Amino acid sequence: MNDPPKRRMVRPPGGGPARAAPERLKSSKTRTPSSRAWLERQIADPFTAEARARGYRSRAAFKLIEIDERFHLIRRGARVIDLGCAPGGWLQVAAERGAVMVGVDLLETAPVTGATILRADFTEEGCAERLIACLGAAPDLILSDMAPNTTGHQRTDHLRIVALIEAAATFALDTLKPGGTLLAKAFQGGETAEIATRLKIAFAEVRHLKPKASRAESSELYLLAKGFRGRS
Repeated sequence: MNDPPKRRMVRPPGGGPARAAPERLKSSKTRTPSSRAWLERQIADPFTAEARARGYRSRAAFKLIEIDERFHLIRRGARVIDLGCAPGGWLQVAAERGAVMVGVDLLETAPVTGATILRADFTEEGCAERLIACLGAAPDLILSDMAPNTTGHQRTDHLRIVALIEAAATFALDTLKPGGTLLAKAFQGGETAEIATRLKIAFAEVRHLKPKASRAESSELYLLAKGFRGRS
């Protein structure tokens, strides 16, 4: 991942407006090289500027917007669970489209109209049941933009990423309404391919996506599984 590590499930909010660039670049001289590189990318990033202009809490909102406009995942009245919802950009997009939403994240997430938000660790025992109880019925759509705390050790971080993808996939298989959809952050790697193979048994359509708002140099992908066949 490209962002500086922090205690989080998901991406941090987008950077500041373009007019603040000179001051921010000047202050970045005291930062580490990786932090400075991240700051400069944020300042130059058109998705970050557009997110600020449109009131979205993160540039990641445009990832969901692009995917939804292509595949029509979010319909009015649909029941949606957002795993790793902070800072709330995906909840904002789903709210605009009239969904009924429950979100969860380790981080505090400011309220979003129409959404119930839990501050909790999705992987802890009992959290999945709480989400379903808050939603009031089986979800039509499960969104997951979760990412783990990073250690800097590539193999360890990759295993943590895969564990979160597996948790989201298992939750979808256990709770989705027949015909439902899972959209989950994934990364290139053999273990991700194994998860996709597992989902192909249970869903009518499974594919990998790379939205334009996902940085080209990132290994980030999104795994889309549509048409849940139901539990036997």
